[in-house]
Amino acid sequence: MGIFGMSKKGSDKSRVLNTDNGILGPTFLEGFTEHIKNPKELHSHEWRRKLGSSSGHSKFKIKYYGELHENYNNLIVETNFAPALIVAVHVVSGEEILLFDGCKHGYNAMFCDTFTKEQITNRPITNHYKDSKANDIFEITISTYNGIDYEDEFREEVDENGLLELIDGTKIDFESVKRNGYDSLQIWATNDNGEIIELVSEELA
Repeated sequence: MGIFGMSKKGSDKSRVLNTDNGILGPTFLEGFTEHIKNPKELHSHEWRRKLGSSSGHSKFKIKYYGELHENYNNLIVETNFAPALIVAVHVVSGEEILLFDGCKHGYNAMFCDTFTKEQITNRPITNHYKDSKANDIFEITISTYNGIDYEDEFREEVDENGLLELIDGTKIDFESVKRNGYDSLQIWATNDNGEIIELVSEELA
């Protein structure tokens, strides 16, 4: 896992009207996102959306297990004990939406890294995120980057039921693997003053 910058991803110069570029996003965010009009530098292998609750509202608070980065203290990162776990909470309804589980999401968590039962279950999401000016209500934008060729790497390992075995022994359908096994993740929060704060920047492969 690590921090990376947008500049490392390059940029697509062709103008696009919204974020519908054919890339499918994480299955656990299905029904909780909406397209962004006229996105800047949307990459061909990037899925980018704005978070929205089931009621259509888009203001959230963030609670998490993890810690803030020592040098970039706007970023939520893993602890020495376990990967981060991040949830958005709708400010009106209280509806909770899982944004990221470092024990489950991304290529490494699915195919390389193993975790104990304690690491998976003993991650209380009791931290509440505030920016440097003590704002705690945000609009959320999420990007996953999907540069791994799953068809080439794993197609022959998919069983007759369309399932692929992960490193922990569980089997899930191949399409969900491709959607949840992204190689990088970025999450941004925009406060009521229009300031954009990067919450998460992880390399996951």
